[in-house]
Amino acid sequence: MPRCWTAALTVTSIVAFAVAAMPAKADPWPQRTVRLIVPFAAGADPGVQAFAEPLAKRWKQPVVIENRPGAEGMIGVSAFTSMKDDHVLLYYSAAAMTTFPLLHARLPYDPARDIVPISSAVDAAISVAVPESLNTSSLDALVALARAQPGKLNYYAFQGGSFAILLPGFAKSVDLDMVQVSYRDGSLGIQDLVAGRIHVMMSSLLTQLPLARAGKIRLLAVTNKNRPAIVPEVPTAIEAGYPQLEFEGLQGFFGPRGMPAERQDHIAADIRAVAADPAVADPLAAGGYSARASTPAEFAASIEAQRAQLASLAKLTGIKPVP
Repeated sequence: MPRCWTAALTVTSIVAFAVAAMPAKADPWPQRTVRLIVPFAAGADPGVQAFAEPLAKRWKQPVVIENRPGAEGMIGVSAFTSMKDDHVLLYYSAAAMTTFPLLHARLPYDPARDIVPISSAVDAAISVAVPESLNTSSLDALVALARAQPGKLNYYAFQGGSFAILLPGFAKSVDLDMVQVSYRDGSLGIQDLVAGRIHVMMSSLLTQLPLARAGKIRLLAVTNKNRPAIVPEVPTAIEAGYPQLEFEGLQGFFGPRGMPAERQDHIAADIRAVAADPAVADPLAAGGYSARASTPAEFAASIEAQRAQLASLAKLTGIKPVP
């Protein structure tokens, strides 16, 4: 082989090695305003409110929260999946991937492809409450009362969300004959709980706590694994002896279809950094939320665990997707 060709080959090899050894450029995202689509009503979204400003500071770009409530969360989720914008994220519970497919035969999006888990953000406390007039102070007492009066007691769980499967599943698992009541406007269910027309209700602690503190309803248990710091006197469902009722109010950030893994990791790392800040975590805890950030893989695993749990309860109770 000619010497000049050998030298050229050597130089080429050195250049190729140097290029391969250079670190990859960091993902430049975001390059403009980041929009967070939130299917919760304004005022019912303290989780995303806690993260928005710190993330904006880290990203050096504005972060705008857009509340899109309605149709049990479907309006916000559908809006997000139709935007196909890499600077639009979804902040919501895991219901879009776990509960909606169990309740609706047709969805305007593909839950397996159109919503990409990035990181969990918080666990919202979920509580089971009864009206003060029911004179019941524990899950054991409620179960005993329902068994003594089959078909006489009723319950309400927010339609469309995980509660609509969890509470019927609980009643079925302990062989209770109770009547399920539905409302087009969930606020009417809360009013009827206070009035004693609804006997059992499952919802977010954020919704029930003011009424409990006013002495109008009683909190029997929280479904979370740990007692929220804001209500240390309320037992968990596991402590009360009903592990089948255990469920975390998982909320987090999701990206659009096709989001690169590198970007998922980048955003998730920033979310974890924010969640670790006591200035963020402590106020959340005071409001009944536990900061809980994760990697994309951990978030996806948590979502799958909840999906399997809800699917099992739906099968137990005979709940089927509505066409």
